[in-house]
Amino acid sequence: MQKKIVIVGGGIGGLSTALACGHRDLPVQLIERNKVFAEVGAGIQISPNVVRLLEGWGLREGLDALACFPSQLEIRSALTADLLGRLPLGERAVKRYGARYATIARADLHGLLLKAVNAQGSTQLIVGNAVEFVSQDASAVTVTTADGQNRRANVLIGADGLWSQVRDFVRLDAQPQFSGYVAYRAMVAQADLPETLRSDDITAWLGPDFHAVQYPVHHGELLNVVIIVKAKAPAELDQWNQTADVQELQSHLANAAAPLQELVGSISKWNLWPLCGLPKVRSAQELAFGRIALLGDAAHPMLPFLAQGAGMAIEDAFAMADVLQQSTHDDADALERFARRRWKRNARVQAGAVRNGEIFHATGLKRWGRDAAMKLFGARMIDVPWLYRGM
Repeated sequence: MQKKIVIVGGGIGGLSTALACGHRDLPVQLIERNKVFAEVGAGIQISPNVVRLLEGWGLREGLDALACFPSQLEIRSALTADLLGRLPLGERAVKRYGARYATIARADLHGLLLKAVNAQGSTQLIVGNAVEFVSQDASAVTVTTADGQNRRANVLIGADGLWSQVRDFVRLDAQPQFSGYVAYRAMVAQADLPETLRSDDITAWLGPDFHAVQYPVHHGELLNVVIIVKAKAPAELDQWNQTADVQELQSHLANAAAPLQELVGSISKWNLWPLCGLPKVRSAQELAFGRIALLGDAAHPMLPFLAQGAGMAIEDAFAMADVLQQSTHDDADALERFARRRWKRNARVQAGAVRNGEIFHATGLKRWGRDAAMKLFGARMIDVPWLYRGM
């Protein structure tokens, strides 16, 4: 009897899971609350642990057409613009980790995944349907959607992001909280910038109490810029593309180095994203609940200081398809194996992101120590072998 799998969430995590299941000959129903599949706005970094999986799903040609593959990551002081450290990427990443390091517009990656899922033909896409109720018994899980249908399945996978509808039915204690950080985001055509501000590489600017990251996307035509600062919570926490107050952003950067100020001043439109999250995952029981599992931001949202939010969702997708293919009859046991396989790595990445945030925003003597250590140890301070080698 064919296994019935329902995924809720048409973002990167949900589409990756559908694509991974399709590669294992597992048909899927994917439910998306919005009327169209779409991702807008920000860029993302996809490190070798993630690129390796995407290429394994046949997306290498698509990545070549749309992504960028920076030759290096530079770390600079946001106050003086001094170079603190450099991590070579490019061929070094391929030799060391078996895959490239890429930067890509979120919408481009989402489009690649959606095209690949459609090409497989094993996923039924259901749009404009919010989840209204979820229940399970010994033999199946039932999802009730806004169109009044009850869909029964062997397993339900909640891949519907930080503000997950599925999670509300299995983890009543897990409500997202404001982290104390907001991100100012912008994407600008490189041709519209002065030549001195254009870039083919990743640059991270470390301040006191803020940091900025810039990198190319959309085959180098666009520059993605993110500036994260400590701030009060805005009125709406669940909106990631609110219009930002440019003067308020500039006030946070009053002491920043001239090149960073010039870059910010060259961009007229910024969006504001309040960073919210959940406490670090503490056990496998927070990812699997009988025949229901959570993955990606629905299970373990990441602060962006390690650039692994989308990456961990994609790793989750690979692991989920793997355990479901291996399962012959006890699908609840398969989800438990998925949770045991993933929770410690996800928790380690969550903790690493928090630690990076403290380092990136260090003040006083800690900032001086950070800068000195970066200059002394260079790439060894920046590289993350345990992460980039994969699961």
